[in-house]
Amino acid sequence: MGASGYIAPRHMKAIKETNNELVAAYDPYDGIGIIDSYFPNAYFFTEFELFYNFINEFNKNNTKIDYISIATPNYLHEPHIKFALLNGADAICEKPLVLNPEEIEHLKKVEQETGKKVYTILQLRLHESILALKYKIEKEIQQNPKKIYDIDLVYLTSRGKWYFVSWKGNEKKSGGLATNIGIHFFDMLSWIFGPVEESIVHIKQPDVNAGYLKLKNARVRWFLSVNYDYIPDDVKALGKRTFRSITVNGEEFEFSEGFTELHTKSYEDILNDGGFGLDDAKNSIVIVSDIRNATPIGLKGDYHPFCKKVRS
Repeated sequence: MGASGYIAPRHMKAIKETNNELVAAYDPYDGIGIIDSYFPNAYFFTEFELFYNFINEFNKNNTKIDYISIATPNYLHEPHIKFALLNGADAICEKPLVLNPEEIEHLKKVEQETGKKVYTILQLRLHESILALKYKIEKEIQQNPKKIYDIDLVYLTSRGKWYFVSWKGNEKKSGGLATNIGIHFFDMLSWIFGPVEESIVHIKQPDVNAGYLKLKNARVRWFLSVNYDYIPDDVKALGKRTFRSITVNGEEFEFSEGFTELHTKSYEDILNDGGFGLDDAKNSIVIVSDIRNATPIGLKGDYHPFCKKVRS
């Protein structure tokens, strides 16, 4: 579901590389030529009602569909996950799993009622460099449980004017900037350094969010933006439109490689009785929901240095 979106080809590639078959795809937009590279024989629907009827008939007359993969706009994730479970399939859903923490509790009830399971894509948890960092931090915290790390996170991924016209620029549909581009990083940091004890938002504009998180074992200054202007000049000079940096106690943590296979790894993990479920996703959903509902305080306290670049 959501077969013509930006992230859908990674799911198609993962389905193919795990030796599975895509039975049917759905998207209101019909520019779906990418499917020829993976599953040209898959049925395709632009109307949900027809897709719904196909799933019903297929399940009656064939071996049942095992999984429904969901890559639709964020605000549709909860109803589409419910659709999967109620039609006898497990759900594999892109980030963010849902927009609000209470939706996770709703989905837990549907899991219990149907006996089916919800999986989400938290692919940074499968990245080799991040797994190595988690192992290193766990060993250090075992030796000193009160150890606090100082972390700076910057993620700049330039987007054009289209972004703010699309559903991604609509907070009610995407959850806002921190939800749309930051949730993987918040999940990864809270997975490694512990749950949130304090959250402060310094800046919240359509193209930039910035704030501070106190985790159990870390102080995190974070800065997220889709505005090209904030990319460092030396990075612009290389012709790049994306900049990602995480420093831990002043040292750059390098994890720029190894991203291309993570969706396939995620599918492999799910198919091998692993995967990340509702409880795994909840921490980051709480973080971004709190950010969305917070009132920014401006440049006070321990804010990220990039905040000085921002024009009000």
